Amino acid sequence: MAPQPLTPQETEQALAGLPHWTTDGDSLSRSYSLAGHLPAAAMAMHIAAVQEELNHHAELTLGYNSLSVSVNTHSVGGKITELDVALARRIEQIAPGHGAS
Repeated sequence: MAPQPLTPQETEQALAGLPHWTTDGDSLSRSYSLAGHLPAAAMAMHIAAVQEELNHHAELTLGYNSLSVSVNTHSVGGKITELDVALARRIEQIAPGHGAS
């Protein structure tokens, strides 16, 4: 079954379980602070592996000691779907192992 866009209410419910994630209505986003550039790059690589596993990809912006993530589902016109929520949850699971806050 093809993914369907979440309603604003469904998105808000999903965000309740994703601390520090926000939405602009069309994507889910979060920025992480890390101890330096190598930890930030390592987390980006870990996220890339998760994205390949899920076959769903986010926009990652790597800074010196930061990593920003923004995700939506292109196949439904750039809206938020359960695929995006699932990826955000997986990222939240791996973030502590990288020392991300």
